[in-house]
Amino acid sequence: MAPLISIQGQQQTKGSGKIMLTDVLLTPVDNLAKYLWFKADSNADIIPQSALVSPGVSPSELTAQGYLEMAQSKLSAEAAALTRLDYPVGATPDGALVTQVGANAPASGVVSVADIITGVNGQAVTSTCGVISDLHTLDPGTKVTLTIRPATIHPNGSITNGSPVVKSVVLGKSTSTVASGCPGVEGPSKAFLGVALQDDISYSFPLHISISTPNIGGPSAGLAMTLGIIDELSGGTLVKGKTLAATGTMDPEGNVGDVGGVPQKTIAVAQAGASVFFVPQVEREPALSKAPASLKIVAVSTLNQVLNQLLASGGTIKLANGTRESRTSVLPAP
Repeated sequence: MAPLISIQGQQQTKGSGKIMLTDVLLTPVDNLAKYLWFKADSNADIIPQSALVSPGVSPSELTAQGYLEMAQSKLSAEAAALTRLDYPVGATPDGALVTQVGANAPASGVVSVADIITGVNGQAVTSTCGVISDLHTLDPGTKVTLTIRPATIHPNGSITNGSPVVKSVVLGKSTSTVASGCPGVEGPSKAFLGVALQDDISYSFPLHISISTPNIGGPSAGLAMTLGIIDELSGGTLVKGKTLAATGTMDPEGNVGDVGGVPQKTIAVAQAGASVFFVPQVEREPALSKAPASLKIVAVSTLNQVLNQLLASGGTIKLANGTRESRTSVLPAP
């Protein structure tokens, strides 16, 4: 990861080892020849396009969703890495982030993936539950105004959100019988927008970290990016000349989540010369099924479990106050 990570004011670490991120290539199987080719390849999986998106969401949204997942993954990796090294990290909720838009939903054509909703009917909202609460008692057919910071997804996959604009949408009739789970909101809503939301968090980091991942989407590089940041801030002493690989999502609290394509990723990292491959706990068996004897599979569920392994093998990390943590140090519990 080091060549992809740059930290303002710090010289890039060279020759210290490698932490490789992993990715999988999705390609359409749009003719019989391709189908037969991939069907004969024991290392390829053929997946229905509909399985890659939620019900009611167009597969055309895949690219935007992938870039959004990568952008959010970078933020979580920075937050997890800096927090683990005891740097101060500020986090402020600042709206509801649109992660999916239904193909025929009321919001389709009005709201887009990666937009941030910051207001409903002129009232400011800072979370998903804020949006749900403001819409909960409204009837289908009601016209509402949304204050939105529209997203621009650039050709290299980066995302920027513009200044707030106001847009109108007419609510549809909800068929859901499931309550939202938001405090103070009882029972299912009568009307719906047709979007999936998550809380958007504005982070304040003490360092400017840039991670270059042009044309790569999805959240699966989260663990690798987190380890790369920690190694870079430690001067390469975490990896200490080893060639490692990692896959798994990363949340700001340091939890490692499940990803797809682990068998294919295992083959790729073995061919690239990795000696150790960190994978999510639930992906241990799929990784082992493709791992040669030269590749050690280590299944983990937290960042600290990975660091425990690397510190035990002689690595060290540099904390924000300049002290170093080694295998003789007392680590926080996983």
